[in-house]
Amino acid sequence: MKEIVRFYEQSAEAERLRGGSGLLELARTQEILTRHLPGPPARLLDIGGGPGVYAGWLTELGYEVYLLDPVPKHLEQARAYPLAGIEQGDARALPCADASVQGALMLGPLYHLVEAADRRQALREAWRALEPGGLLFASAINRSASLLHSLVDGFLDDEAFWPILLRDLEQGIHINDSGEPRFFTTAVFHTAEQLRAEVEGAGFTGVEVLPVEGPAWLAKDFDERWRDEIRRERLLTLARKTERDAALLGVSLHLLAIGRKPR
Repeated sequence: MKEIVRFYEQSAEAERLRGGSGLLELARTQEILTRHLPGPPARLLDIGGGPGVYAGWLTELGYEVYLLDPVPKHLEQARAYPLAGIEQGDARALPCADASVQGALMLGPLYHLVEAADRRQALREAWRALEPGGLLFASAINRSASLLHSLVDGFLDDEAFWPILLRDLEQGIHINDSGEPRFFTTAVFHTAEQLRAEVEGAGFTGVEVLPVEGPAWLAKDFDERWRDEIRRERLLTLARKTERDAALLGVSLHLLAIGRKPR
């Protein structure tokens, strides 16, 4: 955890969703959230909410949002938004009462809880915090993310990255021992089946796993396309049209599981 916190203290997570495929990740996550969330002013808990990009947006929509994150830099950045509450903490031990929120966002914690027991604990904590009928939104990095990024961004032949990539594909455990920040930090990469099984195992029902970016992030000249309103909408349309195609789940960088706490 110290390594992960140090990585985020030194990186620009607040800027990640404002460029490249992060633009598509943000737009699609917002789209899926608004499609499923109860209407405002529902109480939401943003677990591992980082610098508050999603929490701030949801607050502007009228939701009552509480943000929890382990990184001091992120907490300071999140204070730029008028959130209902901001606290430093761990997804495995939520500082909130039982059945106190109607929606729980986990758009980062499952990446970095490498041990399956820790992920189960975090998911059960989200289950505890939710009211009966409340919804969980849990994001994961796709098992194929390193492979796809290395092909698109041109570092497949980087000798320092090659063993990291092989481990990702074989084990789903991403360990960056190269010292190169652009190769990310310690994380677990999920398959769609693994993510669904973990969320169901925590007691959630009706679980579905959707691709966030889908294949649209692979578009040539992505940034140029995104700046054009018509071409941007075509990318979003492609992501929507293919989100139920199981054969294309593997080309999305992120997966988003949605589950409900039984009433």
